[in-house]
Amino acid sequence: MRTLGHVAILMAFACNLPHAMAEEASVSITAPANGSTVAANDKINVEYRVTPGSKGDHVHLYVDDKEIAVLRKKQGIHAIEPMSVGKHAICIKIVNKAHTPIGIQACTNISVQ
Repeated sequence: MRTLGHVAILMAFACNLPHAMAEEASVSITAPANGSTVAANDKINVEYRVTPGSKGDHVHLYVDDKEIAVLRKKQGIHAIEPMSVGKHAICIKIVNKAHTPIGIQACTNISVQ
């Protein structure tokens, strides 16, 4: 009976092992820094790193809640055209294969002068 109990415990652990080993989804924007100021006539290089996790597939890039690019690399730099003077929010959202956000995102706020 004791051996049967040990086998049951090992089976329960083995069945949950893939969930424990799955990577958590995450995204970060390393540039431009939050709160930074950029010149109105300069392109803005957005540097990012993504771990899509088990539910994510790729990411979408947004400026002021408007989607401007689909990014399929797990890390990289994407150049944004010069923006109008003022405050802007740059966000990257992890999405699934159907392009639906999975709820993981990163944002940075900049000022253009």
